Amino acid sequence: MLTFGVTVLPDPPYTRLLELMQMAEEHGFDNGWTYDSHILWHESYPILALAADRTKTLKLGHCVTNPGIRDPTITASYYATLHEISNGRAVMGIGRGDSSRRVAGLQPVKVAEFERSLVMIKDLMNGRPVEWNGKELRLEWVREELPPVEMWVAGYGPKALAVAGRVGDGVIIQLADPEIIGWIMDTARRAAEEAGRDPSELKCHVCAPSHISDDLVDAREQVRWFPAMVSNHVMDLIERYGYDSEIPEALTEFVKARKFYDYKDHSRVGAAHGEFVTDEICDRFCVLGTPEQATKKLKQLEALGVDHYNIYLMTHGQEDTLAAYRDSILPQFDRVTA
Repeated sequence: MLTFGVTVLPDPPYTRLLELMQMAEEHGFDNGWTYDSHILWHESYPILALAADRTKTLKLGHCVTNPGIRDPTITASYYATLHEISNGRAVMGIGRGDSSRRVAGLQPVKVAEFERSLVMIKDLMNGRPVEWNGKELRLEWVREELPPVEMWVAGYGPKALAVAGRVGDGVIIQLADPEIIGWIMDTARRAAEEAGRDPSELKCHVCAPSHISDDLVDAREQVRWFPAMVSNHVMDLIERYGYDSEIPEALTEFVKARKFYDYKDHSRVGAAHGEFVTDEICDRFCVLGTPEQATKKLKQLEALGVDHYNIYLMTHGQEDTLAAYRDSILPQFDRVTA
């Protein structure tokens, strides 16, 4: 069964995020997500706590936080606290860090340190004892009756995906291209199986913009920023693995036309760094068009095994997008009433 979420920027004013998350809940969405990039936008950790107080059923978390910009024990304690405040509705999305770290002059967390931190965070936030910095630590106040906080791990390359397979409850994939999704999940599930885990239990979370309109030309202009954002991660992969590797050409080929990236326009409609993105890439990476066209693609993703589709709600007409999903798209999918 495909569940649905929205990601809202923690842009000033913070009340706008709360308004949109409340609206998403009212419209039947399952999850509310936000970015974690404390220089570009508001510090999102306290805003998520406010969202927990203003909603009743929406599961809440970052898409994504990282274990490097804050001490990992803080991240673990925060999520355990959010879980308490929301009465069991916290879900962690976590990656190696892009804008949050690069804007502050730092590189993404190295893969080995990433995995070490994730193992500790997952145990600590769920009330299990850990050893960290030579100390035995435990959050004694974690409520045992709450369900565990799930950890969804973002990645594109083989090494990060292997971490997702070994440690994560799910994989976060920032694009809606079926071919690439298939390769990513196969890679992560192979690592899960090698680690003695059940690969079928590893969930698939796809996040990408969705603009519902019969004006496809305008819809594509609304989302060119998104494949450009993805290209940041792809450039890292190419630097490490080159163009001739196991990584599918469907993911690497489009960045050859990339010229630059300006984090001041990160996730902004009309960003100049998105001008190199073709119409074809917009269509492959996003969910665009009429409600019928969007539903057709989402059904394709569901058949592929995608468990959660998360709209990056960073296009114009945010209320219209939510209403289109409420009226024409969500009713086409099996839903569980909270």
